[in-house]
Amino acid sequence: MAAASDIYQSTRLATGYAYHRPAVHPHIIAKMRERLQLTTRLRRVLDIGCGAGLSTAALEPLAEMAVGIEPIATMLAHRAVVSKQAHFVVAKAEQLPFTAMSFDLMTAAGSLNYADLDRFFPEAVRVLTTSGVLAIYDFSEGKRLRNDRRLEDWYKAFKQRYPSPPGYALAIRELEYSHYGLELYDYEELEVAVPMTRNSYLRYALSETSIELAISRGVPEAEIRAWCQHTLSEIFDENPRDVLFDAYIAYIRRK
Repeated sequence: MAAASDIYQSTRLATGYAYHRPAVHPHIIAKMRERLQLTTRLRRVLDIGCGAGLSTAALEPLAEMAVGIEPIATMLAHRAVVSKQAHFVVAKAEQLPFTAMSFDLMTAAGSLNYADLDRFFPEAVRVLTTSGVLAIYDFSEGKRLRNDRRLEDWYKAFKQRYPSPPGYALAIRELEYSHYGLELYDYEELEVAVPMTRNSYLRYALSETSIELAISRGVPEAEIRAWCQHTLSEIFDENPRDVLFDAYIAYIRRK
């Protein structure tokens, strides 16, 4: 039985993250671009804990060079398909392999929960330009539809049946940024709607870490797929429905 911390070593999960996750990142990056008033492309941007690389690929319109770092090499197996332009490096957030003042923008999408922040923030300050911005963002699971509670009810049953790996929520607005010479100067919340069909939502659900954990503990994938497929057929068909994701972006800079 695999430990919860080992699930990101899974080639199955890496494939799911590369091919079956909803396109939420581009919507958030577009909002970020608007809030930062970026009218020209930045020189270089860095994505911390990029996973399969979808969050890095979403940064390509913002910069001449987008770089993603990921501590687990397995997750980058499909990087060349995910993005043909971005650069990817196996590295940790606490030890960035870049020279000082290398990046105009740094992003972290749901990845800092796994980092040692006392070691990461000094590294962020070091590699950002003097006017550089650290944008931390994340988004919820896709478990809501407009004017229809059935997906919320389904997702609750899904999580009861297949619990998520243990972890902790990161209270972004409560961090002591001033301790590192930083300040949280802006924060926004948004709702992202992604059209999904029964099949695309099924693939998304099967790419969740809770499913990887269940499989590692001996639950047959075919059994999980059959349950999801049967129960989702009561909510979705082949016509797309907007699945809603709640997101936030926190903007941090030097004091």
